[in-house]
This record gives sequence, structure tokens and C-alpha cells, in this order.
Amino acid sequence: MIYKGAIVLGVLIGAGIGVLVAPEKGSTTRNTLKKEGKDIKNQITSDFTEIKDDLSKAATSGKERLKEEFKDLASKTSYKTEQAITFIEKQLAILKEKNKTLQQTS
Repeated sequence: MIYKGAIVLGVLIGAGIGVLVAPEKGSTTRNTLKKEGKDIKNQITSDFTEIKDDLSKAATSGKERLKEEFKDLASKTSYKTEQAITFIEKQLAILKEKNKTLQQTS
């Protein structure tokens, strides 16, 4: 992106110096400057549009990637939760058995 701006600036400076140094009538020089100014304006507009599109694509891509990572995280969390529930159920079963033993001895 920076290189495009440097190129456009270089073209602008070179064109301006070339037109001003060239031995032409004032009206011809002005018309040439207007034409080159329009060309440069169009190029800058095109470059900014391209940059805007690139940023938009990057943002969309990042958004999709974030959604995918969130889905993966939710899935992993769900599996870990299931493991924790299974562990707790086993511990509760052990406690229930111990409690039954205590109830029978009383």
C-alpha cells in the first residue's frame, strides 16, 4: 500500500516537472496538467478503492475465522463439560454407596 502511494507521488512530481520544463504554450501546458491531474486523481481513487476492498475482505475473513474458532472452542468446552459431569456422577455414585453402608449399620 505504501509503495503505491510512493509511485503515485513520484509520477505526480515527475509529470509536473516534465510539463513545466517542456517548451510549450501556456494553454497546452495547462491542458496537459489538467489531463495528468485527472489521471492521477483516477489512479488514487482506484488505489483507495482497491485498499478498501482488501480491508473489507480481510475483515470478513477474520470474522469468519473468529466464528469458526468460537465453534471449535464451544465444541471442546462441551466435551470437557461432559467429562466433568461423568466424573461428578461417578463420585456421587461412590458417595451413595458409602451412604448406604452407613445407613445399614445404624
